[in-house]
This record gives sequence, C-alpha cells and structure tokens, in this order.
Amino acid sequence: MLKDGVRKLAARAVHRAYAAVRRLGEITPATPGGKRFHHLGEGVCIAFPQGAIFGDPWISIGAHTLIGTHVSISAGFVPDLDLGPDVIVKIGASCSIGRGSHIVGHQSIDIGDDVFTGPYVYITDQNHTYAELDAPIGRQWPENAPVVIGDGCWLGTQAIILPGTKLGKNVAVAGGAVVRGEFPDNCVIGGVPAKILRHYDPTEGWVPPMKERPVPTAEELALLALSMEGMQELQDRMRNNPT
Repeated sequence: MLKDGVRKLAARAVHRAYAAVRRLGEITPATPGGKRFHHLGEGVCIAFPQGAIFGDPWISIGAHTLIGTHVSISAGFVPDLDLGPDVIVKIGASCSIGRGSHIVGHQSIDIGDDVFTGPYVYITDQNHTYAELDAPIGRQWPENAPVVIGDGCWLGTQAIILPGTKLGKNVAVAGGAVVRGEFPDNCVIGGVPAKILRHYDPTEGWVPPMKERPVPTAEELALLALSMEGMQELQDRMRNNPT
C-alpha cells in the first residue's frame, strides 16, 4: 500500500511538472521567443514542445492562431541567413495547425485566415529537380514556386502541399492527398495526385450532391462560444442525435 501511495504521489508530481513545463515552454507574443518573429498577433500560441523553428524574422502569424506540438516552421535553408526584406511564411488569423506538421518556406507560403489542418501536414514551396541524369537528385539545385492557401481551407491528416499550389477559399483537402496546381473556391480535392472530387456550382449546388445535414441552430453555435458546460451539452446532443 505504501509503495502504491508513493507511486501515485510521484505520478501526480511528474504530471504537474510536465504540465508546468509545457505552459512555460509555449511561445506567445509576450515571451522572449515570440519577439524574434516578424509578427505574432494577439493570442497566438505555439505549443511546447516545438519542432524546428528558424528564420523567425521572416515568419508572420496572425492573431489567435494556435500551432500544435512538434510543428516545424522554417524560412530559408538554415538559421541565421539574411533572407531579404519580405515575409516568407505568412499564417493568417484564427488558424489551427495540427501537431507534427511542417511548413517549410524559401520563397513564399501564404496561408489565409481560418485555415485548419489535421496532424502531420506538410507544406513547402520548394522541391528538388531531377533533370541532371548524372547527379544525385538531392544534390541538384531546387526550384521554388509560391504556395497560396485561401481562407477557410481544411487540410486533412498527412496531406502534402507542393510548390506552386494555389487553393481558393474553403477548399477541403482529403487526408493523404498530394496537392499541386490551382483549385477553385468551395471544392473538395483528394488523391495522388489530388483532383477535384466535389465542387459547388451556383445553379446546381454541390456536384455531386451532398448528403443533407442538419444546420446548426443559433443556440447550438452559442453553446460553442460559452463554457465547457456548453460544449458538453452540445456533445451530448450530437451523441443522442447522430446524423
């Protein structure tokens, strides 16, 4: 019994200490690490532990954006390079970047507002070429092409966004998709390489049609903005009335 009691006390102490370390390790606009960025908006939080973060002066993150644990964000090849006058990696306001994701910029990555990603998403504006037959691909000079991800997009788990990609507003990217090229507003894309699976037509609506879903009421939306009790009530409703 004594050993069990000691173990429980030790476990509590470890968990509380780790929780404290995570809080202290967060990067926010008020912490020393936050001061290195080109811009961190109000309410930004980069969770601890972080992945590789360098090129901070060329990275801008909008207000109330949350960056998950183990997320790598980099501008340039290595730390301490002078990358010129312009922001290279821009993440908009009210975004959520899932844990383990990588955002690797060399020329320009522009992520709009209200963009959400699942975990382990990879976004880059640079890739190696393979034109020289006698040189290893990893030693050939890379090519850059800007990446633009429009407002309101959702990137599923392990999606890969390659150089030259331009996503319109409210594009849903299926998990595991490999994306390159331009895609219009209000579409669903997936596959390797990614293709349009569903799109919105002003006269026909969604093509192919979507399954009818209940529209959230004003009361339900208000519950999300309240407390844990409100969120619990909404969760209970969804569990008791599945779609």
